[in-house]
Amino acid sequence: MPRFAANLSFLFTERPFFERFAAARTAGFAAVEFHFPYEHDRAALAEVVLTSGLEVVLFNLPAGDWAAGERGIACHPRRIAEFQDGVGLAIDHARLLGCTRLNCLAGIAPAGVAVEKAREILVENLRFAAAVTARAGIRLLLEPLNTRDTPGFFVATSRAGLEVIDAVGSDNLRLQYDIYHAQVMEGDLARTLQEHLLRIGHVQLADNPGRHEPGSGEINFPFLLRHLDRIGYDGWVGCEYKPVGRTEDSLGWIEDWP
Repeated sequence: MPRFAANLSFLFTERPFFERFAAARTAGFAAVEFHFPYEHDRAALAEVVLTSGLEVVLFNLPAGDWAAGERGIACHPRRIAEFQDGVGLAIDHARLLGCTRLNCLAGIAPAGVAVEKAREILVENLRFAAAVTARAGIRLLLEPLNTRDTPGFFVATSRAGLEVIDAVGSDNLRLQYDIYHAQVMEGDLARTLQEHLLRIGHVQLADNPGRHEPGSGEINFPFLLRHLDRIGYDGWVGCEYKPVGRTEDSLGWIEDWP
């Protein structure tokens, strides 16, 4: 049976961020993930995590001005120092929270920069980040995002992500496979998961269309989750979906899971 982690940037948002940890625990989750910890007091966040008894399994490297629409800076030639500083900041938070995975968002392709140059910068930034996180005992991930929701995102498919990972050449870099983004861009979910299992470091889910809970859309999650078991995936599956209603009312699909 897959192990499910609650994404607290999407679930239990009826509550303040710190209160979502206890809500996730009450709902039966043993682990959580979220987008970013950086706006919160580190000591207070660490205390909340410790008190909750939950494992923090994932969060993102700093990704620029999220509120302004930035979705990562790793492919931006003028922001290399900012990216490298962000890696250090993320590692500090990961150590404090006991998190062993960090996700990198490549970013939206910068205007006026050739694709080849942006890719070169992305590869070099990932080489740096993969080496530094490896020394800290932390796995680095690269996540493709679909270009319907995030127009211009630089790494939009599994194939593109794996090509970048090949160019980086680090054993510490894996693909973060988000089922929702992959369904939008490419489909072929079961085959892709099986073919690239050893290169996938984390899985996330949401249904399509709408990015709501499993069972709300077109994806056959009973088949797909059993498929993950069959092929031997033993990592966490992050529940990164937008509940149609209250979070607690959206969890029936987990309760029905055998």
